Amino acid sequence: FTSYNQQNWEVYQQVNQKFLEVLKMIIQPDDIVWVQDYHLMLLPGLLRKAFPKNRIGFFLHIPFPSYEIFRTLPWRKEILNGLLGADLIGFHTYEYMRHFLIAIHKINDIEAKLGKFFHQNHLVQVEAFPMGIDYEKFHKSVPSKKVQQKAKLFKERYGNVKLILSVDRLDYSKGILQRLKAYDMLLSTHPEFQGQITMLVVVVPSRSEVDKYHHLKIEIDEAIGNLNGKYSTMEWAPVHYFYRSFPFSELVSLYHISDIALITPFRDGMNLIAKEYIATKTDGKGVLILSEMAGAANVLKDALIVNPNHINEIVNALIQAINMPLKEQKQRIENMQLHLRENTVQHWAAKFTGMLDRIFLYKKLMEEKELDEQKEYEIFRLLSQASQKLIFLNYDGTLIPFYEKPSDASPGKDIVKLINNISEISGVNLVLLSGRDHITFDHWFGALNVDLIAEYGTWIRENNQWAQSQILRDEWKDEIYSVLNEFMNKTPGSFIEEKSYSLAWHYRSSDSFLADLRMPDLINCLIYPCTKYKLEIIDGNKVIEIKPVGVDKKTVARHWLNKKKWDFVMAIGADRTDEDIFEILPDDAISIRVGRRQTSANHTLRNSDEVIKFLMNLLHNSKEKKKMKVLSFK
Repeated sequence: FTSYNQQNWEVYQQVNQKFLEVLKMIIQPDDIVWVQDYHLMLLPGLLRKAFPKNRIGFFLHIPFPSYEIFRTLPWRKEILNGLLGADLIGFHTYEYMRHFLIAIHKINDIEAKLGKFFHQNHLVQVEAFPMGIDYEKFHKSVPSKKVQQKAKLFKERYGNVKLILSVDRLDYSKGILQRLKAYDMLLSTHPEFQGQITMLVVVVPSRSEVDKYHHLKIEIDEAIGNLNGKYSTMEWAPVHYFYRSFPFSELVSLYHISDIALITPFRDGMNLIAKEYIATKTDGKGVLILSEMAGAANVLKDALIVNPNHINEIVNALIQAINMPLKEQKQRIENMQLHLRENTVQHWAAKFTGMLDRIFLYKKLMEEKELDEQKEYEIFRLLSQASQKLIFLNYDGTLIPFYEKPSDASPGKDIVKLINNISEISGVNLVLLSGRDHITFDHWFGALNVDLIAEYGTWIRENNQWAQSQILRDEWKDEIYSVLNEFMNKTPGSFIEEKSYSLAWHYRSSDSFLADLRMPDLINCLIYPCTKYKLEIIDGNKVIEIKPVGVDKKTVARHWLNKKKWDFVMAIGADRTDEDIFEILPDDAISIRVGRRQTSANHTLRNSDEVIKFLMNLLHNSKEKKKMKVLSFK
């Protein structure tokens, strides 16, 4: 169990606030701010409020815990909100990244698409950036006179034995005691190794004034004392212990002469010591034993990977390392060095800042597409000058927000009145589009002077008459329904919607991670029957729709586009299928995508509330123009 201290939390907030106060004195408008590690997780949010236009990055050097652990924090939401102030949030591994994305989904109700999402109208990208080392610095220093002299002294001191190196700062997460237990077991169960191997234990002092760390230091001292007391001879000591930090040249020489590096932390964001050890192996000799709990295990695949809690597994890895043929050692070292050369700390920093720049440019492009008063005025001007006006208007996500239950998304009197008034603007042909069934759509808007496209183009209403866009069959529905029903039963919160010539599996109310897990299997199960019956699978907004091939919004929209020569065309939509319409519009058409996403539309609005406001302004402007014309005539 973990104890939580309110006073410590208050101090943590104060420290982050102090950093903000200092930064306020020096930050310039074009500056990039890169915040590092868990000490300052509130700072990105504070910076975002103070400097909304600056580029802000955050990188966490420790593992991000799983949601089940993180959710126990009393201040979990405050920490996440702090991190979400950054434009780019980086982790060492995809595992840590996944934990974070689950946490913001469960706690903040934020769903990311490819690690990207909007938070408070601000784009955030989450990505994994495995940190490297300055490979050349370590590799090229090995032949230096200073390193070679130190290496010679160490070899003379320890004699002709195989050296097992353990290097860590004093920390309970590093697994030093378990390492010593494994070494003890190796010597007791394989006495033939006594006198043939020596363990060099380097512990760098850290926080020794803290009780838990001080107690850990005592335990390590006692464990090493017991080992040496148990196995030492006049000529040989099993462990040589260093409680100090080493200068760079001495550390490189230790890395270089050691036959085995034993690095077994219980949890570690990356562990650069493992990478430094590999970089110094200019002769290709050496074996790395690495904990699967270290981030480095994700990239150093040729290390001997162990569970740090499994003492027998560490012992077996030590035996394998001691007996490993030189040819195999060299092959493994070569493979790992190739990765380290191509993924240095310089590459790490360049990748992070490069992505931060790309996000900034993407945000600028998005902002340039956002409708403002000036752009609205230009649209209204074009509308007022035109005589033949075609307007495509999507329903779900455009006129109203997306709802968990489609049945809850009825338009209401105000929206119906607004649509009716727009349809009465002189010269306007208003076409409403939806994936809804045509009976529901007709119930909502059938009394208005508008054209309707329902079920993604299966049904169209033109001149107050409903018709199918083409002759369709529905004998396929039973087979497809049985597949969808199976997945509905396995995915709580999901349900099936049946329409005249299509079926839809809705999962908006389901756990998104469970739905994502089910999705590939569902698609695979649908491929054969959909191919057999010539059906199309549409991956919509929290819905999988199955319908006949060739029936879509784009095809029926083209019918209206070809009806006459329009001098004003506008389309507003929030769905992926609306992108198909945007692509076939005339070059001078107005296209508006609802929601901040990558789009081929030439304008964007953030949500359905902004759409309603835009349409009301459009209507008001049209009425004002009409009044002006009447006054001019008089």
